[in-house]
Amino acid sequence: MTAFFQSLGLPYEWAWFVATIAGILLIALPVMISVAMIIYADRKIWAAMALRRGPNVVGPLGLLQSFADGLKVFLQETIVPSAANKGLFLLAPIITFTVALLAWAVIPFDVGVVLADINVGLLYILAVSSLGVYGVVLAGWASNSKYPFFSAMRASAQMISYEVSIGFTLITVVLWAGSFNLTEIVQSQQGYYGFLNGHGFNPLLFPMAVVFLISALAETARAPFDLTEAEAELVAGYQTEYSSMAFALFWLGEYANVILMCMLNALLFWGGYLPPFDWAPLYMVPGIIWLLAKTLFFFFVFSWVKATVPRYRYDQLMRLGWKIFLPLSLFFVFIVSGFLMLTRYGGAA
Repeated sequence: MTAFFQSLGLPYEWAWFVATIAGILLIALPVMISVAMIIYADRKIWAAMALRRGPNVVGPLGLLQSFADGLKVFLQETIVPSAANKGLFLLAPIITFTVALLAWAVIPFDVGVVLADINVGLLYILAVSSLGVYGVVLAGWASNSKYPFFSAMRASAQMISYEVSIGFTLITVVLWAGSFNLTEIVQSQQGYYGFLNGHGFNPLLFPMAVVFLISALAETARAPFDLTEAEAELVAGYQTEYSSMAFALFWLGEYANVILMCMLNALLFWGGYLPPFDWAPLYMVPGIIWLLAKTLFFFFVFSWVKATVPRYRYDQLMRLGWKIFLPLSLFFVFIVSGFLMLTRYGGAA
């Protein structure tokens, strides 16, 4: 893209700058539109599973419902509680929303179709996603209300707990791929058993794919791990005192993270932009179509779980993270590294 703007007569520095801004907009704007449509899809899936109709009034088939909701919150007044810390209160949703968008910079939508193809892309995503807890904690503390504060403490403990198991799970993928670069991780998944694409078809990595999927539900506070928004206990969670666009930023950031986690499931374990079968005619379909199809499938799984699985108790949530997923992921790090040492490196130290 930089070469294109240079061909228009811009010097290299300006061409790079304009190309970078254009790349950011080409990712950020579709992500925001996707968030609006994915909220609609979420509500439709829940409705269908409860034999209800869901959004069906605003626009054809109710497709414009999310945009109507967005306009509604935009026109509302932003109310800051008198006892709240105003600066931190308004900063919290900005942090949550911004951090949710930053991770998309290293997502490869196809070969070469990535804003920043850095060698430590996976580490970048881990670092950026872990910053999301600051927005939640600030929102709960700055509200100066006990229920949002309880929710923020729950959320921080939950996110930190499941980031540990996610980290060890990703180590197994990095060991197998031999790289932290997401494009190389996707390319390493080509040709399992000669015709399958995806680490999920590897018996040693399939359990880690399941652990990552469940941990992603907990990391994004989706049901059955939505203890941060347990209405019967916490009114509405850390965003209880928020209104207008401040509340909407939490909503947008949450769903942007959900889509990101669904896409990471596809990229790390199920071939990403590669077709499911290593068969030449399937490569005629653009890689971004395969990636979006897999992402939508995992989003359906997220919605399916939310509509059917009852909420965990908090002690069950912590037990699953620390007593089951952490030892299991550590065990598979040992198994995968040992297998690779014996087979790929001939047992050499």
